[in-house]
Amino acid sequence: MYGSLDIATSGLVAQRMRLTVISNNLANRETLLDAKGNYAPYRRQEVLLAPGDPSSGREMGVHIAGIEKDDGELLARYLPDSPFADAQGYVGYPNVDPVIEQMNGMEALRAYEANIAVVEATKSMISVALQMLA
Repeated sequence: MYGSLDIATSGLVAQRMRLTVISNNLANRETLLDAKGNYAPYRRQEVLLAPGDPSSGREMGVHIAGIEKDDGELLARYLPDSPFADAQGYVGYPNVDPVIEQMNGMEALRAYEANIAVVEATKSMISVALQMLA
């Protein structure tokens, strides 16, 4: 029974990280400058999930294999007066689509809720089993 708690907990951690990265993407969808003030549009990030837990060697559950930047094309906006405009007058903005991020956020939230339901069901089964032993 404790295995199901471990699996659900790993899912909770993974989905929480997905939600954090999605929030970060939405917060930076207009960011054009890096920390030094240079033109470097923010790049959308994605959480990569993989099965198992490499730290314990278990095959069940999920872990975060990494966070990867999306090197897709920047969104071009025609702003010829911008200091960051190219020769044609376009400025590259971060490749963050709010609709896609919201859909990914809803998916992560539903997966998080499903893992909470597994934890609650497991706790209930453990409680009943302990009552039967008493």
